[in-house]
Amino acid sequence: MEAHVKDTAPLEERIGYTFQNRKYLDIALTHSSYANEMKKNLSSNERQEFLGDAVLSIIVSDYLFHTFHLAEGDLTKLRAAMVCEKSLCEFARQFSLGDYLKLGRGEEMMGGRTRPSILADAFEALLAAIYLDGGIEPARRFVLGFVVDTLEHRDEFAFTDYKTMLQEIIQKNPEERLSYVLVEESGPDHNKSFVVEVHLNSNVIGSGRGGSKKSAEQAAAREALRLMGECP
Repeated sequence: MEAHVKDTAPLEERIGYTFQNRKYLDIALTHSSYANEMKKNLSSNERQEFLGDAVLSIIVSDYLFHTFHLAEGDLTKLRAAMVCEKSLCEFARQFSLGDYLKLGRGEEMMGGRTRPSILADAFEALLAAIYLDGGIEPARRFVLGFVVDTLEHRDEFAFTDYKTMLQEIIQKNPEERLSYVLVEESGPDHNKSFVVEVHLNSNVIGSGRGGSKKSAEQAAAREALRLMGECP
């Protein structure tokens, strides 16, 4: 069983944090199946997972609150996307967390080292370990290293369809016509920037910029809604 326990120095290097009290790291990597099989009164990572869940929520909530001027419902949806099992599993895979987990024989044979739920739980337990060992700031740096990168690579308007919102308002007057016009395209192929205007009949009622035509259209629709007093 012990042969499966790896040197954790490379893990600490990957996450950019060196533990003062390695007990917290050891617990974070100990799955309940391993603790139960060893029968040495070992602590599994379940309690730290509980704490890590709360630490993760406050860090992500604080970041979103101060970064995005969105309604409460949109902030809630975005936070849910950042802290769901799928996202946490992907974060864990980025630094091969599964390779360092201590699993029981049965869990190992059943592919537990790559199971999304186990990886997501271990990520939260590891976050709690950093928090317990070094406080909120290193925990914040650890989490935001994943969250900020993820947000930068997702459509910032994916969680609110401003085009549909605008269309629903305008279609109350059947004679009115909405159209989106691309007025600028710049930048290299790997980092394009688009500017789109939204027209109501022949009048420009909003414009927006984005990394894709779709996101630029959503930005233009949001600007139009804001000017109409329909969007914060």
